[in-house]
Amino acid sequence: MDFIHANGHIIHYRHLDNHSDRTFLFLNSLGTDFRIWDEIVNRFADHGNILLYDKRGHGLSEFSIAKTGLDDYAEDAKALLSALKIEKCIPVGISLGGMIAQILAYNHPELTEKIILCDTSYKIGNTEMWNERIEQIRTHGIQVVSDGLMKRWFAPFFHAKYPEKVSGYKNMLDRCNPEGYIQACESIRDANTQELAKSLKMPALCIVGSEDLSTTPDSVRALSQLIPGSKLEIIKGSGHIPSVDNPEIFSNLIIDFIK
Repeated sequence: MDFIHANGHIIHYRHLDNHSDRTFLFLNSLGTDFRIWDEIVNRFADHGNILLYDKRGHGLSEFSIAKTGLDDYAEDAKALLSALKIEKCIPVGISLGGMIAQILAYNHPELTEKIILCDTSYKIGNTEMWNERIEQIRTHGIQVVSDGLMKRWFAPFFHAKYPEKVSGYKNMLDRCNPEGYIQACESIRDANTQELAKSLKMPALCIVGSEDLSTTPDSVRALSQLIPGSKLEIIKGSGHIPSVDNPEIFSNLIIDFIK
């Protein structure tokens, strides 16, 4: 396990140096740690270096107050890149990670070669929805929402074929730091990347699972239409986290795009 003090707190990360001049920066979704990439990391070994990390208040990274919402999360990524002397990367972000990727690319275009935005949009959910979830968790804990979220994270076929994996990912969510989860919910609630998405100038690929109930294909298409020249791909049968429930197709789409 690797840890570094960056941007004022401890970040847990994993850097796989494959001696390439290209680095993929993987950005996790809400309530997950970087194990959501386990099924795909080896598929990228011949295509670049790999940088995985747990965002603040998730996984083994320290909880730290985000004074400027998702901008602070993007600055965490920049601080980690700087500490590891990585001058350029390809952010690959799912859901919350996709919003962080947009902000990182907008604020620091010099760091971003291309961008992959998965099951995300410029606005996720609405204020009422997030406030309701935050109140539920404050009152009853994360476990009160985790069963319902599994139905959003993974498509029905995955639940039927891999019930043990669904249980494992539910454990990941249930054990997330409640403070870290709630702060991330608040940051997503208050974020809207619509205007900055219009200004992204690097090649962009947007990916979404056809069965995603959190960021639907229509909402991801709306994001793609904002980004000049972006490409949209829909993975038939996938849910909200295609790196887990459809890793082969997911990886191949990204590899074909970066080629």
